[in-house]
Amino acid sequence: MTKFNSFADLAGNLANGRIAKAARDEEQAASYGGAFIEHSEMAKLSIMDEPIAAEMPDPDMARAAVELAVGTVFDVLRDTRMEEFAQQIVWGIVNSFHMTARLAEGREDDAAKKLGELARISDTSEIHAVEMEEAQLLCQTLQGCREALEAMRDHASEVYRVETGRPFTATRGSQVARTSATASQISARDFLAARARQRNEDHAPSGPMVVVSGGQVWHDHEMLWGLLDDMKARIPEMVLATTGMRKGVDAIATAWAQARKVKSIAFVPSAAHGQSAPFKRNENLVRLRPVEALVCEGSGIQANLAQRLRAAGVPLHIRRLDDQRAPQARTRA
Repeated sequence: MTKFNSFADLAGNLANGRIAKAARDEEQAASYGGAFIEHSEMAKLSIMDEPIAAEMPDPDMARAAVELAVGTVFDVLRDTRMEEFAQQIVWGIVNSFHMTARLAEGREDDAAKKLGELARISDTSEIHAVEMEEAQLLCQTLQGCREALEAMRDHASEVYRVETGRPFTATRGSQVARTSATASQISARDFLAARARQRNEDHAPSGPMVVVSGGQVWHDHEMLWGLLDDMKARIPEMVLATTGMRKGVDAIATAWAQARKVKSIAFVPSAAHGQSAPFKRNENLVRLRPVEALVCEGSGIQANLAQRLRAAGVPLHIRRLDDQRAPQARTRA
C-alpha cells in the first residue's frame, strides 16, 4: 500500500485520481448532462413556496462528488484489515441516493396528481391559470430533482458494481373539453401525457424478453457474461427478466445488465401465493412469451421453469453446475 506523508497528501492523491476517472467517463457525463436540465429559469419545491431563481448543480461537479464519495471509501480501505467492510458502507451510500430519489418521486407524484385535478377544471380565469402554471412548475422542478438524484444513484451503483463485481440491489425499491381550453390547460395536459409515457416505459420497458434463472451458488460469471453477450448481439433491444435472487446466477445476470445498460426486471415470487409462489411466478414468466432463456442448475424451481419454457417452445440454454470452470481469483469488470 502506497505511503503518504500526511492526510492531505493522501486525500489529494485519491481525489485527483477519482476526479480524473470521472472526467474520462463520457457515458456517465452524457447521463448527467441529460438529467441535470433546467426546465425553467424558476424553481418551486413546495405548494407553499413562491417560485425562486435557483439553478441546478453543475453536472460535472456532481459527477466528481459522487465518484469521490463512493470510490474513495474503497480506495482508503483496500488492502487493509477493514477492506471487507467497504462494500457494506458503500451499499449504504448508494441506498441513500436511491431512497432520497424515491422520496422525491413521491412528492412529484403528488404534484402531478394536483396538476391533473387542476387541468380538469374548466376555469378560464387568470387566477386559475396562475395556479396551474405554478403547479406545473412544482411538478417540473421535482421531476428534475428526481432525475438528477437517479443519475447520481446510477453512477454510485456503477462504482459499487465495478469495485465489488455485484449489482446494487435496493431494500425496496414501475374527454374533450366542452369549452375552449386556455393555454395553461393545454400545456398541463401535454406535460402530463409526456410524463406518463416516459414513466410507463421506465416501469414497464418494451422489448424482446430474455429470461435468466439459476441457483444461488454459482461462481463462473465469465460463462454467464459470455452467453448473455451472445444473446445481446442477436437481440440488441432485449429486456432481461430474472427470478429476483440476490446471489448466484440472478445477481450475476443483473450485474451484466447494469454493465451493458440493458433494462432488467426482477420477478420476485408473491408471498400471497404461499409455497406455490415460485411456481406461479414461473408460469407468469412463460406467459410473457420470452424469445430466449438461460436456466442454470439450482433447485426444483429452476427445473420447473425449464420444463415450462421448453413446453412453450422457447429457445432454451441449460447450464449445469459441472459445466463451470474451476473457481479463480475474481477480476473486476
